[in-house]
Amino acid sequence: MSTRVNPELRHELREFGAEDVDACFNCGNCTAVCPLSRDSTVFPRKIIRYLQLGLKDKLLQSPEPWLCYYCGECSETCPRQANPGELMMAMRRYLTSQYDWTGLSKRLYLSKAWEIGMLLVVGLFIAALFYFLHGPMVTERVELNTFAPVVWVELGDWIMAGILSFLLLSNAYRMYRFVMRDEDGIRIPPALYIQELTTLIVHGLTQKRWSECETPTRWVKHLLLVFGYVTMFLLVVVFLRWFQTDEIHPLWHPTRVLGYFATAVLLYVTADAIVSRLRKREEIHKHSHPTDWMFLILLFLTALTGIVVHILRLGGFPLSTYYMYVIHLMIAVPMLVIEVPFGKWAHLAYRPLVIYLMRVKERAHEAAAVPAVAA
Repeated sequence: MSTRVNPELRHELREFGAEDVDACFNCGNCTAVCPLSRDSTVFPRKIIRYLQLGLKDKLLQSPEPWLCYYCGECSETCPRQANPGELMMAMRRYLTSQYDWTGLSKRLYLSKAWEIGMLLVVGLFIAALFYFLHGPMVTERVELNTFAPVVWVELGDWIMAGILSFLLLSNAYRMYRFVMRDEDGIRIPPALYIQELTTLIVHGLTQKRWSECETPTRWVKHLLLVFGYVTMFLLVVVFLRWFQTDEIHPLWHPTRVLGYFATAVLLYVTADAIVSRLRKREEIHKHSHPTDWMFLILLFLTALTGIVVHILRLGGFPLSTYYMYVIHLMIAVPMLVIEVPFGKWAHLAYRPLVIYLMRVKERAHEAAAVPAVAA
């Protein structure tokens, strides 16, 4: 089967952060030291070679960038300082932009003006909604649900969740079409997709493959971050009517306990990552793309403004509570709108999906090999 060569591919990838691709001379050291590289999915060497040769179609079909969790060991031991770990990170940005049918992901990754502009547009839209549609501002006491009726906020949550889910799932489907191309022509029975759903669920909830890296503490932090984010998402979307209430619940009430847990985790993990990127001591934090910074800052500010709203509400400061609530949503909503379908949060969906698809493909190949052996 013929393969087209794109001589501009390496220049295109440089815009996504792959600056040292020409330094690699394919010694294979990165593949040898990587604890996650397998016989069936060898990286980073193979991916770098595809990039050097301009094999765009091969790259689009490659699951390997999503099987890398960037422990940084390959970059630390590279004799040419080609930084293969960051090259794999750049490849994930590039692939995210290729899966996205809207083209917005590519614009966000390649243009700070586009990213900041879109965040401002969404944030100002939220501010305008409250400016024109907010309820009465009771000043004698805090009545947040009078200022921002929970029914309307909940409706907005579900509309946003529906739109973002459609965008993310449609992009994930495009990823599926790329990755599941099989040049051997092996047919995959639909039943295999159902039988391997456990793989998708387990890896989606735990990202446990990361624990196989040499630095499992990063996996623990990442797991805490995901649990904190999911907990907060459930509270502000699924259980908003119980979470956003003018009644002051006891300290041990489930919504307060879960809210404090989610806030503490989000603040700790994001602050730790920000400090680490500033210090640049760890290999994975020596090279930070602008979108990496934006993601961390937005998530940190979302958690911070959320707890400030809660403190002001407990303190009985009506106007301050209302204004901070608007500021909180002006940060949280743009973060979700931009990051979930187009940025870093999409990686949480793509990684387990690739592991699941590779397992399905592996089982299909095993089933096809059985008759051949018997014959």
